[in-house]
Amino acid sequence: MARTFSNDFSWSKSRHEKLQECSRAYYFYYYRSWGGWESGAPQEVRELYVLKKLSNRYAWAGSVVHDAIKDALLDWRAGREVEPSKVEARALELMRKDFRYSREKGYRTQKYRKTFSGLVEHEYEEPVPDDAWKQNAETVRSALAWFFASRWPALAKGLKPAQWLEVDAGAEFSTFTLDGVKVFAIPDFAYVDADGSPVVVDWKTGKARDGYDEQVLGYALYVSQRYRLPLEKVRASLVYLNDGVEHEVQVDRDAVEGFKARFAQSVARMRELLVNPATNTPKDESAFPQTDDLSSCTRCAFRRPCGREAAAAKVA
Repeated sequence: MARTFSNDFSWSKSRHEKLQECSRAYYFYYYRSWGGWESGAPQEVRELYVLKKLSNRYAWAGSVVHDAIKDALLDWRAGREVEPSKVEARALELMRKDFRYSREKGYRTQKYRKTFSGLVEHEYEEPVPDDAWKQNAETVRSALAWFFASRWPALAKGLKPAQWLEVDAGAEFSTFTLDGVKVFAIPDFAYVDADGSPVVVDWKTGKARDGYDEQVLGYALYVSQRYRLPLEKVRASLVYLNDGVEHEVQVDRDAVEGFKARFAQSVARMRELLVNPATNTPKDESAFPQTDDLSSCTRCAFRRPCGREAAAAKVA
């Protein structure tokens, strides 16, 4: 029997940020493209779904690094040896395959791999210099080199089976409920340290920016709720792989209450855009205006159906 899906209302930090940046892109991403994977989907819906699945080169590099570290952690958890040079070689070879697939726009005719569909730079034939692509590969190489030279491999290999909680479990599993709302929170790594404190970790390949602390606070709430652990004992870390910087995020009463207040405001804003919150039915497209910031359009996969392709090209 074919599995059926329903577009239920949920919240995530990325969903919140999408709405903050552009409500039209939010509408295309979470509503108008829904069902675009089905063979009988209308062409417009199918097109939006294809575009939704694209990433940019920076997010792609981050995804390759995350997947490589995830595989290494799972190997250590299973007691298997990991050779850093082989991990790096596999990651760079994967990027070469990804690049060729995306450049040929294979995402329009064939399935490839689950965590990569294609690049928005190729879809819009952006003039990206070869040096920029090489720098993207260097970002991956240097991030993995720092990780394997850091304290994290020894820490992971020293964990007992009962100390492991999660390794990037994925959207199908990493959810919790807050004020009756389903919340997606997917920590890259979660474990219990020697003192019995649960720790959530998020790897970053880019620079620090607003919102990252909020993201891992959500992870802390998730781990506390799912594993029935005291929230006040949860520790949270942001690890910037390319800068070699680790930042501990405060998980205290004030921080958590602030998160919950901002979460409630975000949910209220999202629900204002619905005709029927119970069925997650959105209002007409006109209720989701385009952003006035054309620089955002230069990064958006929906610039063509949105009618902003030419304007975005001029800004870029």
